Amino acid sequence: MSVDVEQRAAQLREQLHHHGYRYYVLDDPEIGDDDYDRLLDELRAIEAANPELVTPDSPTQRVGGEPVSSLPKVQHEIPMLSLANARSEEELRAWVARMRTHLAREGIEDPQFQFVAEPKIDGLAISLRYEEGVLVRGATRGNGEIGEDVTHNLRTIPTIPLKVDDAPPVLEVRGEIYMSLKDFAGLNERRAEAGLSTFMNPRNAAAGTIRQLDPRLARERPLSMWSYGIGRVDGIQFKGHWEALEWLREHGFRVNADVRRLDSDDEVVAQCLAWQERRGNLDFEIDGVVVKVSDLELQRRLGVVGRDPRWAIAWKFPPTTKVTTLKDIMWNVGKFGDLHPFAVLEPVHVGGVTVKLATLHNEEDLARKDVRVGDDVIVLRAGDVIPQVLSPAPHATERPDRADAPRPPEHCRTCGTKTVKPEGSVFTKCPNQLCPERQWQLLKHFVSRGAMDIDGLGEKQVGQLQQAGLVRTAADFYRLTPEQLSELDGYAAISARKIVDNIAASKERGFGHVLFAIGLEEVGFVTGRNLAQRFRTIDALLAASAEEIEGTPGVGPKMAQRIHEQLAEPQLRALVEDLRAVGVSMALEGPPAGEGPLAGKTFVLTGTLPDLTREQATERIEAAGGRVTSSVSKKTDYVVAGATPGSKLEKAERLDVAVLDEAGLLALLP
Repeated sequence: MSVDVEQRAAQLREQLHHHGYRYYVLDDPEIGDDDYDRLLDELRAIEAANPELVTPDSPTQRVGGEPVSSLPKVQHEIPMLSLANARSEEELRAWVARMRTHLAREGIEDPQFQFVAEPKIDGLAISLRYEEGVLVRGATRGNGEIGEDVTHNLRTIPTIPLKVDDAPPVLEVRGEIYMSLKDFAGLNERRAEAGLSTFMNPRNAAAGTIRQLDPRLARERPLSMWSYGIGRVDGIQFKGHWEALEWLREHGFRVNADVRRLDSDDEVVAQCLAWQERRGNLDFEIDGVVVKVSDLELQRRLGVVGRDPRWAIAWKFPPTTKVTTLKDIMWNVGKFGDLHPFAVLEPVHVGGVTVKLATLHNEEDLARKDVRVGDDVIVLRAGDVIPQVLSPAPHATERPDRADAPRPPEHCRTCGTKTVKPEGSVFTKCPNQLCPERQWQLLKHFVSRGAMDIDGLGEKQVGQLQQAGLVRTAADFYRLTPEQLSELDGYAAISARKIVDNIAASKERGFGHVLFAIGLEEVGFVTGRNLAQRFRTIDALLAASAEEIEGTPGVGPKMAQRIHEQLAEPQLRALVEDLRAVGVSMALEGPPAGEGPLAGKTFVLTGTLPDLTREQATERIEAAGGRVTSSVSKKTDYVVAGATPGSKLEKAERLDVAVLDEAGLLALLP
């Protein structure tokens, strides 16, 4: 290989990066498509003859490699936070007032806010990590702390730079993956012509594409990205968010041209209202406006409440409503036998989604709204997510042939059992504990996140296993074999083995998770954890009186009595013994509550720890006898601080409270 060939390859990469930036980011190409393709073909030929010249940032690598077998988890060094919402001018101004009050307590009087307002793109949030200017990893937001590695798909998107000139050693760029309305329509037309199913809306199309295992699918679909911020960065300091956006623009990232810098809340309100008016004229979907305080030092002083930064808010547009015909009212059976009404609608397009079904909450709400079969009704997507029937249309109640008011069925539609209406309940119930739909709901709950959290088992898979006769109770999950799964549609040998392994791993999920998972009325995740902490073993809990259960934090007399009654039911006791027989752990390890090496010690967690989630850290501390609270005071013994700890760390330092990192916490634990 000659030096000339190596130099030519480098020259071609630079030219293609430049022209790709002009075309995809600036929308101002300098050369035609044919000329661009000729340059790309020349580089491909050089790299084919000289594979050692292929670099990760080469434009030829956008095509993607081989499919991956799974999406690895990625821990975000700095959490990708959620946002509190404002739905009116009053709520936005109240947010500004709260910030002023908080800063006054910090000794900052009359802060001069400069705001940055950005259209809230209805897409998929992602994080891009660059090292020495080269894209090395891209991940979804996930739960804000842990996302999924989707680098193989993100590399195919032309608006994402593979290489950043004059970049710091480490740079994390955050943005939103989306599909324009024009591209979405074109994609659906092509799929319809090919006899394939069409996508419901641009967001679902973008999110589904990014999580595909085969990057060739992502390459075929017209995805784009707007960059909206910087996470971790080494070697550069910005004064404010606006300056960070300007830096991104100057270094090849696509930043929305409609982002505005504003000097007062009056200007912010005017800008939000203006975007609300022009929402329907944009070529991409937005569901609101994100407003941020630009000054990064003020951001630091304002800190974070829970998962929401105090210094940012999302102005949410009023949810879209449409009028359609209510064709029927049907009833679902919940995991405790509750009958939930839902509406069957004449399909209607609401907020980018075709809605056919909508919730009616419960029968008392149904009676209050007075909606009836045959009515024209107003359908609303609450939070732009969950469709619900709001009310009859104004003219609907005047129809002379209007149907009778709906009533819950006298018999369960699934099992035929006569329904009952307990005194004081808003729900009519199916009392049959063996009702197939009720069992399906319980099984679905058992495998869900927060319960046993069995990856690979969702409502579709649970229903399939139930219908095949492989799973009747929750304990049956643990008797499944890869061979049984492989005989069902949708399971290959590898995926079947992985699901069985995931099921087996959940045996050690923890006693608190089990108590939540088995489906006790009144017992959510926190109550399950508190019961586990108080009684330590399932046998001790089963032997406890209602009065003893009432001694659990957060459990009152009525709740204690209801829990006690359920624990005495033969079916529940049989399930417990069956779960014990298949090896599910139903005891909390370590010393009893109030004892142990951390007895009497109070902890506060802040920021993101390297390895432990907040839930795991809490469980470890409580298992050792300690207590975890949400706020720092003089009575706090330790603050455990991870990445981006916020104001809790500052308060701990002011109060001279001991601060630990994860290693320090682990050193205290048995």
